[in-house]
Amino acid sequence: MQEIEAKFYVKDLKRIKTQLEGLGAELIQARVLETNIRFDLPDRGLSSESRVLRLRQDTEARLTYKSAGTKEQGVSNRTEIEFVVEDFERAKNFLEALGYRKLLQYDKYRTTYILDSTSLLVNPQQQAVGLQSCHIMLDELPYGNFVEIEGETIDAIHTIAHTLKLNLNRSITASYSNLFEKARQALGFTFTDLTFANFEDIRVLPEQLTVRPADQADSQNA
Repeated sequence: MQEIEAKFYVKDLKRIKTQLEGLGAELIQARVLETNIRFDLPDRGLSSESRVLRLRQDTEARLTYKSAGTKEQGVSNRTEIEFVVEDFERAKNFLEALGYRKLLQYDKYRTTYILDSTSLLVNPQQQAVGLQSCHIMLDELPYGNFVEIEGETIDAIHTIAHTLKLNLNRSITASYSNLFEKARQALGFTFTDLTFANFEDIRVLPEQLTVRPADQADSQNA
């Protein structure tokens, strides 16, 4: 029940997709719209402790809890408990009946690949360790594009990030909702949901999210 991942803000998501397909990554979930609702107690006790309670709808409905995390070598590690629920609306009503309240809704398009990190290694000694497969998620949000790499070991995540030319020093631990809050403060939004409709005529710069593109070098004024 551990989530071990690295998340990156990127400018060229299409390049990452093309590179993954060239490496033989398997598409396990075609591009799909996700609707996510973050819940919290009235006193925001979960958020104050960096814990997450989320209800998600894509091809199925899932309820997720995440603990506060730690970051090591550009990779975050946190406890994650997730399971499928039969009905999105009933699950929402259930949480509200327990006293939880909607914190915000955020939408994104996600495409998911799986890639064996061991196949990318050239050192036989490393290959013997067996770095295992990683999931690579290509996320399109109203304020920008992101790549998440999730695996069982830090080494596996590092190997794929390096292959995709993603700068681990620019990995981010902030949640999508926390990044939204930073953009809201920078731009003075009055709306409270991170939806594509709300951002239809708004362009958000990386500095307004306090992130730097992991797929661009300093010489490109990233």
